[in-house]
Amino acid sequence: MTVPASARLGADPGTTKVLVVEDDPGVAAQLVRALTRGGYAVDHVSAGGAALNRGHPDVVLLDLGLPDTDGVQVCRQLRQRSQVAIIVVTAFGEESDRVSALDAGADDYLVKPFGVNELLARIRAVLRRIRPEGDVLRHGPLTVDLRTRKVLVNGTEVALTPKEFDILECLAGDPGRVQSRQDILETVWDANWYGPTKVLDVHMTSLRRKLGVPGLIETVYGRGFRLGDLS
Repeated sequence: MTVPASARLGADPGTTKVLVVEDDPGVAAQLVRALTRGGYAVDHVSAGGAALNRGHPDVVLLDLGLPDTDGVQVCRQLRQRSQVAIIVVTAFGEESDRVSALDAGADDYLVKPFGVNELLARIRAVLRRIRPEGDVLRHGPLTVDLRTRKVLVNGTEVALTPKEFDILECLAGDPGRVQSRQDILETVWDANWYGPTKVLDVHMTSLRRKLGVPGLIETVYGRGFRLGDLS
């Protein structure tokens, strides 16, 4: 068995695992499909009890209107037992609902309906927030220190501009997963970016040149970019 070239210190290597806790079959199917297309390993349960006994996901998308128990209580129990990222996705949009969920330990709160790109951006943002200080990402010859914002290739430091580092962080945070051009633009530049996308190509060309590792950053035509498998 081949060991993945990528690994995050302090965490298991591999694809980010997302648990969808949603009792509406139609909504659940849409979420699973969108997340799978985004490169995540997705599991789904329709009840709170099942969510509390479903392995060790990296992210939980939690509906509050569950058939067997109060979603806020599920959130509280999940938080008591782990530091998993919890994003509440619910039709309940009242301030009191938000406060209850956040007080119970939710990291973010998203009211239905919402767009797929916003959901994926919220997942990335939450994962960035919960990383411990000094978190280091590794992928083949590449080392990215998120706290110091230093980048090493084969042990040699590479000087990047702030935007180049942010682009690399997007890719290195989940190696192998395709990041769309729009997702990178919204993450690195602005959530409402409407400027020319050529700016990304210019920075990507410079980033590849500075890293100097052929195949490290792959273009997936029609979809976006990802870190290549260097194993």
